[in-house]
Amino acid sequence: MNKNKLKEQWLSEEKKSFEGWDFSYITKRVIGEPLPWDYDKIVRQYLIKDFILLDMGTGGGEYLLTLNHPYSNTYVTEAYPPNYDLCKRKLSPLGIRVRQVVDDANLPFENSMFDIIINRHESFDIHEINRILKPNGLFITQQVGGQNNKELAEYLLGSFEEITNSDFALDRTIEWIRGIKFKVLFSNEYFPRLKFIDVGALVYLAKIIEWEFPSFSVEHCFEQLCKLQSTIDRQGFIETKEHRFMIVAQKAV
Repeated sequence: MNKNKLKEQWLSEEKKSFEGWDFSYITKRVIGEPLPWDYDKIVRQYLIKDFILLDMGTGGGEYLLTLNHPYSNTYVTEAYPPNYDLCKRKLSPLGIRVRQVVDDANLPFENSMFDIIINRHESFDIHEINRILKPNGLFITQQVGGQNNKELAEYLLGSFEEITNSDFALDRTIEWIRGIKFKVLFSNEYFPRLKFIDVGALVYLAKIIEWEFPSFSVEHCFEQLCKLQSTIDRQGFIETKEHRFMIVAQKAV
């Protein structure tokens, strides 16, 4: 193991730019376990052309555009400034309405405005979802649970003050949603395994999802990264446990 060469490579990965919510750069360097549900299939099952649609946390609109929903019936939110700017350049010219949102409890929309709200890996306030959905409106969300990458983050960083809520999970979220009279039409939870076939892919990911790897850097975690490299040299991969759950809920009349 040439540590100096590895460090140089990892520092290069750490500096890579990231735009939208597109992880294609590392697609061939990670092996993900399939979820027991299909977010896209579920969304398309409920989406009707006449529906007024909101995509929360759209990233760069990558997934949204695959739906081919009428642009005049489509709204998106995005909090991260570079992605918001990207959406303004990419989606606004199509007629899709783009809104920057930094406060989940204060969404810039009228009461009972949307037929369907989709949300993949974006935070939300169910009271605001309830406010802006029409009666019988649908809320479809896939969330990253609080146990996501927890063991790997603790290995790399040791003891740290958690930013994410480790108790964030399906049962508590369903309880919260049902508390304001939503009907849950579908729910599931799973802990898939994700394999990295090189440490550089982990470095790239950890810098992006900084809320799960607070204060991560190659310099700070170098010795731990070298140990992970030894594991890859021995078995061909390193593994982390992810946490996902899915809910389809309908607002009461």
